[in-house]
Amino acid sequence: MEASMPKRKEPGKSLRIKVISMGNAEVGKSCIIKRYCEKRFVSKYLATIGIDYGVTKVQVRDREIKVNIFDMAGHPFFYEGTAQLCCLIVVWRITPVTSEPQVRNEFYKDTQGVILVYDVGQKESFDALDAWLVEMKQDLGPHGNMENIVFVVCANKIDCAKHRCVDESEGRLWAESKGFLYFETSAQTGEGISEMFQTFYLNILDVCEHGGKRPATNSNASFTKEQADTIRRIRNSKDSWDMLGIKPGASRELLGRSFQSQEEQQRGSHSPCRHSTTTPAQDASVRHHLTQQ
Repeated sequence: MEASMPKRKEPGKSLRIKVISMGNAEVGKSCIIKRYCEKRFVSKYLATIGIDYGVTKVQVRDREIKVNIFDMAGHPFFYEGTAQLCCLIVVWRITPVTSEPQVRNEFYKDTQGVILVYDVGQKESFDALDAWLVEMKQDLGPHGNMENIVFVVCANKIDCAKHRCVDESEGRLWAESKGFLYFETSAQTGEGISEMFQTFYLNILDVCEHGGKRPATNSNASFTKEQADTIRRIRNSKDSWDMLGIKPGASRELLGRSFQSQEEQQRGSHSPCRHSTTTPAQDASVRHHLTQQ
């Protein structure tokens, strides 16, 4: 009797997904996509006019995925909700014209993945991330569901370390608190780009294979809830007493315990962050209080 041959595993069906990029102008959205798809970096800045569209094929596990990428302009001019004042110059006469082009509004629907980008050297681009989420939620409407969309946050331009003003712990905390993926990237050097896209596509595939529902994540989150709460308190503190969560005039023993607890929270984090949650000046201020007791 012939031995039965093992069945050959059939490759998974091909999958088509829609991915969009979001973020302020000049944060490097187009450069990230170009670095991944074309393996090159264009140093000259060319603003995206409206929407750039591209298609690429990737292999994830046993599935071929056809990715439709919509690279959206970051300037508010390309959003219907913001009226921009333009100037039409005719010889010596200047005529103001109000324009409300509908561009970004039409591309939020039927999205499986979002690449949310900010420039680590531009604090305003990081602060604007919440506004981008509000814009997307508004255009999806009351029946739109953002819970099953995979978001990845790209802290871009990390090659410009001397201009950095948003540290890794701040960006990672914001992303993980919302259940988003987080990656440090440089479109110029290529650092973090491939890893980001690979993880991004894997997560989208997981959602598709779970009937369009995002599986439970955050098991590898860099911060525990206690650590996240401590970091938020430190960042929002008004002075050294507030930073430690104690009242002015507390005993030296209480000061010591609070400071030790804060340091343990920082050491206990599994984050690969290169930046502390406190500045050297804050640490020195706390130590000054300890020596004065």
